[in-house]
Amino acid sequence: MVTAADPARQADPELARRKVERYASAVARHGAEPIVVHAGLDSRERDDALGRMDGLLLSGGTDLDPARYGRPNLGSRDIDAARDRLEETAWGAAAERALPVLGVCRGFQAINVFSGGTLLQDVDGHDGPSSGPGRVTTHPLRVEPGTRLARILFPTNVRGGVVEVNSSHHQGITPADLAPGLVPNARATSPAGELIEGLETREGRFVLGIQSHPERAESTPRAFERLFAFFVDAARGPATRR
Repeated sequence: MVTAADPARQADPELARRKVERYASAVARHGAEPIVVHAGLDSRERDDALGRMDGLLLSGGTDLDPARYGRPNLGSRDIDAARDRLEETAWGAAAERALPVLGVCRGFQAINVFSGGTLLQDVDGHDGPSSGPGRVTTHPLRVEPGTRLARILFPTNVRGGVVEVNSSHHQGITPADLAPGLVPNARATSPAGELIEGLETREGRFVLGIQSHPERAESTPRAFERLFAFFVDAARGPATRR
């Protein structure tokens, strides 16, 4: 199941559809049957999707409501409370059934918030264009050795490495914001200090988040395609989960 913004509530509905189609296509390339769910669907459709999901992909989008992590609004933009509720429900259903979860950008931040963490609400210099024309903002990402992400991106070198990733976010996670039970798997520097830009669970089911946009293949290292493959593999069932 792929969560998304309700296209009908966006300034450019067609652009919103194209954005979510990138996520759907990324998992479909590896044999998944993506079900796209947004807050505009009726409750019966949402409940059906929740019951059928084998894995949860929390996609990119607008900021989470800072009230969800006990903070005043200090720079959060375009809050979508209905989407927050939908994704928290989906997160809870996935946790109850021990299903794999992959979070991208907003989804990465949602994993942290739903796990009890907080966010830095505004980061200078990391907010490039999210799609369409315009120069892609990039920055180096240091992948932590020995992590699940390192094994995915560097299967012959678990010591990790540095990759150049796209950047289109204005919020982030500092070490102090990280939720209990999650471990960093990638870091980047910023004017606000060191940011955690990848996270995962220490053990157990596949739960992994990445701040960059691997679905944007034109501005992402090829190795990130393996991230979608591993997620789909984990969603096939316990026997194949890594």
